[in-house]
Amino acid sequence: MISPQAVGQSDDKPASKLWTGEFLVLTACNLLVFLNLHMILSSLPLYMRSHFHAGDFYVSLCTSLMALSAIVARLFSARALELGKRNVILFGGLAIALFGTVGYYFSATIVALLVMRVIFGFGFGMYSTTFPTMASDIIPRNRMGEGMGYFGLSTTISMSIGPMIGMWVEKQYGFTPLVVIGSIFILILFPLAYRLISSKKRKQAVQQEQAHSANAMSVPTQQNAVQSLQTDVATTTSSDAARKPSTFEKKLLLPSLLNFLMSITYGGLVSFIALFGSEAHIANPGYFFLFNALAVILIRPFSGKLYDRFGPKALLIPGAVLLIAGLLLLSLAHSTLGLFGAALCYGLGWGALQPTMQTWMIQVVNPHQRGMANGMFLNSLDLGVALGAMILGTIASATSYTSMYQYSVVFVALYIVIGAIYMVKAKKTPAQSQSVHIKVD
Repeated sequence: MISPQAVGQSDDKPASKLWTGEFLVLTACNLLVFLNLHMILSSLPLYMRSHFHAGDFYVSLCTSLMALSAIVARLFSARALELGKRNVILFGGLAIALFGTVGYYFSATIVALLVMRVIFGFGFGMYSTTFPTMASDIIPRNRMGEGMGYFGLSTTISMSIGPMIGMWVEKQYGFTPLVVIGSIFILILFPLAYRLISSKKRKQAVQQEQAHSANAMSVPTQQNAVQSLQTDVATTTSSDAARKPSTFEKKLLLPSLLNFLMSITYGGLVSFIALFGSEAHIANPGYFFLFNALAVILIRPFSGKLYDRFGPKALLIPGAVLLIAGLLLLSLAHSTLGLFGAALCYGLGWGALQPTMQTWMIQVVNPHQRGMANGMFLNSLDLGVALGAMILGTIASATSYTSMYQYSVVFVALYIVIGAIYMVKAKKTPAQSQSVHIKVD
């Protein structure tokens, strides 16, 4: 049992590198994954409104069905990752998502479009779990907060600039070119993923060869025999643990709940920002996501280091306050300047909190359970977006999009209350019982 700040000091070399070629490729893959998702997700409401004359219910349903199917897919994907079936989940998910994306072009009815959203969500749920798990496996544990922060930056930037790109492409060229671009992104992921897997196999082969050479050159002694037996027992135990079904880690519940609550607000943004722009007479509401991305880039180098030094408690409340400020400013915005202020506050809060939630969840489980942790993180994110789109869409139908963003503050206020209770309890709890469940080999 070790604290988050001490994670990795006993099983990682002091000179462990973060910016390796493998880490860069994984980050690029994650960028493409979420760019494809959010480019199309943000443009669908306008496409559905103009092409199918869909109301707010069907617009929110388009978001929610995709997210819910992704959640279902992750329920078995996390377990498959623990069993070592990473390649099946990765390439199978990419193939399914590609089919769903291309299917948008052939969807002549709103029902067909919703079916394609379900298919895409299923594939997305499979491969979106894989890349973060691979990243958490190669990041030095003593730099986990910083490393996952930079890796998560690719997710947040995609969530920020993807909607802006998607709305611009649809406005200038139509929905079909957007589908083509999204399909190309998925196709690019195939060779990149193959490169990652081939690189890992080569490293494993070299390590095995070095181990055999060292064993052949060593002189058998009683001490060596004992050490060899201990190694075999540890390896067997570790392998057996990986094959047995993992018990659910209760410490994932709190960060999952917090991630879910803040994701509800993002569901209202990605689903209705374009329609809000029309209501508030803002010419280019997609700029919100550009300004949001700039704020995320500004905060990310600091938030990861703060997490590594002080843990999640240092970021929970300040980040939530910034989210509230961003949502309230957005509800009052009637110009690009107002949009900028809202996006700046929201981006600073989101950019600090999202990687905090993901790193926190990775560090409360054992290494072989990271697939479960990443699946829970993404599921709570998608569930928040899905329910947020439906709940806030219902509010918007009864009131207005301006009021909708004001009501969404309630969910962040609940986040603050729960976060404050956690912090108070953490102060009263001995340091040892606050530690993180990570086995150090």
